[in-house]
Amino acid sequence: MFEIATNLTLLLVCAAFVAGFVDAIAGGGGLISVPALLLAGASPIEALATNKLQGSFGAGTAVLAYARAGHVKPLQQLGMAAVAAMAGGMGALVAHLMPAEVLRIIMPVILVAVALFFAFKPGLSDLDRVERIKPAVFTFTAVPLIAAYDGFFGPGTGSFFMLAFVMLAGFGVLKATAHTKMLNFASNIGSLAVFAWSGATWWGVGLAMAAGQVAGASLGARLAMRIGARLIKPLLVATSTAMALRLLWQAFG
Repeated sequence: MFEIATNLTLLLVCAAFVAGFVDAIAGGGGLISVPALLLAGASPIEALATNKLQGSFGAGTAVLAYARAGHVKPLQQLGMAAVAAMAGGMGALVAHLMPAEVLRIIMPVILVAVALFFAFKPGLSDLDRVERIKPAVFTFTAVPLIAAYDGFFGPGTGSFFMLAFVMLAGFGVLKATAHTKMLNFASNIGSLAVFAWSGATWWGVGLAMAAGQVAGASLGARLAMRIGARLIKPLLVATSTAMALRLLWQAFG
């Protein structure tokens, strides 16, 4: 039924619950689920592929939760989502062809910068800000760049989408969180299609982990909507910092 022992699968389901909870609020769930898969014996490509499978369920659950509460209208994001899906697929293709050592060195620096921005930038709240670029420009610049990174490597994607929505689109923190989930879902689906074609996905384990993702994402989205920026900002800072430390450990440990 599962590609690994049942007890290991149950531990991965628990890890997926925590990952879904964190990801629905601030992004960074891959920091938990990908290392857990690697520790369970998955190869790097198998871990990335299986993570996309289970993560798609978590992101999709968060999209539905935010949409039902009126924080996002998925139909209005279909154009952005299509771009994110194609870019995610292209990123996954690249992941099969080249090493990620350079990104492993660069990404901690960027993640620390994201954490510092949200920690010390005054005035970040759930209120909308000034729009710096038009939606069409945002769709064809920030969206494909971040989504391609998601397909290729992954950790920090939600944080990067969040930062882009806040800084460039002028969204408040809660609105940015809600809109990030749709693009996360799309880039996951695009990259999953590539990984599934390659045969690297652990389908049994991934679907079991999906149950944990759905439960965690539902709880995380509800808390984010109830508390807003007061919860999202500190968790985003914590997850970005944790991801940076994890990547530094992988690169130099």
